[in-house]
Amino acid sequence: MNLYTIPLSRTVKQTLLMLVDGFMLALAAWLSFNMLDINAGIMADRMVLSTGLAILLSVLGFFRIGLYRALLLYMGVQSGFIVLQGVTIAAGLFGGVYYFVLSAQELNNAVVPIFWMLALLFIGGSRFVAKLALQSLIQNFRPKEPVIIYGAGSSGMQLVAALQNGDQYLPVAFVDDSRHIVGSIVNGIRVYSPSALAELIKNFSVRQILLAMPSASHAERKEILNRLEHLPVHVKTVPELFDMRSGKVHVDEVRDIDIEDLLGRDIVPPDLDLMGACISGKSVLVTGAAGSIGSELCRQIVNLRPARLVLLDSFEFGLYDVELELQMLRDSLSLTDGSVKTEIIALLGNVCNRGLMEAVMTRFSVNTVYHVAAYKQVPMVEKNVVEGVHNNVFGTAVSALAAQQCGVEHFVLISTDKAVRPTNVMGATKRFAEQVLQALTVAQGSRTCFSMVRFGNVLGSSGSVVPLFRRQISEGGPVTVTHPEVTRYFMTVEEAAQLVIQAGSMASGGDVFVLDMHDPIKIVDLARKMIHLMGYDVRDENSYGGDIAIEYTGLRPGEKLFEELLIGESVTGTEHPKIMRAEEDYLPWKTLEPMLKDLQAACTSMDLGAIRYILMRAVDGFEPDTLSDDPLWLDQTTTSQDSAVPTRAAPANVTPLHKR
Repeated sequence: MNLYTIPLSRTVKQTLLMLVDGFMLALAAWLSFNMLDINAGIMADRMVLSTGLAILLSVLGFFRIGLYRALLLYMGVQSGFIVLQGVTIAAGLFGGVYYFVLSAQELNNAVVPIFWMLALLFIGGSRFVAKLALQSLIQNFRPKEPVIIYGAGSSGMQLVAALQNGDQYLPVAFVDDSRHIVGSIVNGIRVYSPSALAELIKNFSVRQILLAMPSASHAERKEILNRLEHLPVHVKTVPELFDMRSGKVHVDEVRDIDIEDLLGRDIVPPDLDLMGACISGKSVLVTGAAGSIGSELCRQIVNLRPARLVLLDSFEFGLYDVELELQMLRDSLSLTDGSVKTEIIALLGNVCNRGLMEAVMTRFSVNTVYHVAAYKQVPMVEKNVVEGVHNNVFGTAVSALAAQQCGVEHFVLISTDKAVRPTNVMGATKRFAEQVLQALTVAQGSRTCFSMVRFGNVLGSSGSVVPLFRRQISEGGPVTVTHPEVTRYFMTVEEAAQLVIQAGSMASGGDVFVLDMHDPIKIVDLARKMIHLMGYDVRDENSYGGDIAIEYTGLRPGEKLFEELLIGESVTGTEHPKIMRAEEDYLPWKTLEPMLKDLQAACTSMDLGAIRYILMRAVDGFEPDTLSDDPLWLDQTTTSQDSAVPTRAAPANVTPLHKR
């Protein structure tokens, strides 16, 4: 038997409720007469018939105003207003009958107000009692999980109301930092101080705490989470306040803590002038638009009302998906403010195709290019060196030369902290790509303003460590970390996209922008925090009785312990507090151009030794032992590996580094 619904048809249930309401109204009328000792005399029969007719019409009125559409278990304030409206209608009908049937000397003006109050008590009270009975029945046969709600504000009160009508959680206590409300009762639940948490968890056998503070800053939430981390509970949170107000989610849709809350990093509000400078009213191209960073850039761009947004990617389904999402976002914006719709064009293609890139930029009169397309997974590029070089280096060079040829105004490359003194092929290819743009700016003197934006790991991007840890914890572990000392910079994808757009607007040509990533995070500390906040204990040499073990797997090929954002020490601020401008050395175009030709020949002949050699010559600090993680690397002796030479020899006398 389903405890949430009585096993009867909807029509039968409504009919039973109508009969009960008719009885309640009749009882209210009878008590009204008896309380005032009214005797209808010879008109008694007529009064009974007339009152019966009034009750019938009242019940039909209840049906008409929707009183029987509300489910008893989920009746709230809105249903209470409907009951009040229906009872008022019934009192009016009863009063009409009363004053029409009886003579003046038999009338008592108090009878109608008494009937109204009694009917309201009976109709509303019966529903309230029925709701409590159903809730009690559900809790007895299917007990809810006791939870503590942290935050007794408006969101906390909404959450309590939603959970009390649900079937999963039973709120047993509020916890709040405000001393003014500690000890008070909110929605029937007592408010406690955070110092009482350990005792509350023990007394109520609580396994989960729900954080109901959607408007709190990330720094405030981090401080709270640090206090909760040592407790043996799973901490969850309600959705963001904006998402609840926009109707995307409901307050009771609790979820795991976001990594942003653990980092405590608050986003600086974007400068709207910088955001729109290269986008509003212009034609914009985003390469790699189906990726995590590219798609978020597209969302930000659509909000800035470009005349046209061109999406380019080789991933068919991802491109289809992001095109559909952006069209819906654009249409909703147009409905909201009546603005002209942005033209959205999705194109399948590869950035290494020079003809395609020139055709796209010419056909759609592209003003601004955000070049996101790249292979970014270090282990994968280590095992696919030729494709990594081809896509990251030549994809950037081809796109940049096409932009220059077609008179594109701004070209912004999305780079990475792994380009700084790289220890892996991916980082080396990204630094090579940066130098291509720097060299083109000086050598060609074109109208295109080239710039690049360098930042660290993006939370929520494909391959991010956070969803991996969450999955491993949910499966009972172990959580795998490459090294106990490895650290990384983190930033949300939304903040990264906003800063990229703003940095590109400040470029003057050849700029290397570095985003303020705040302090680096130790990956093992992040893993420990996630384990604790998901309600488990870490199992290690200090605690053999823990739940989840952390295993160290060793650094992967090409992986660093620490990432850097700057090659040199020369860095200046900009008009944005989170964006810096670096002054860095680079190879001139007359040196890079023959290297590019040699690199292309090496890729064509699948000569990994030549590729390794050229990357080492072009990228300062890149010194891999071999490229032996690539399955295409042929077994060679140590001597042959050390003497590997490019298919076309790089210039013997490389021109000294130039500084911009």
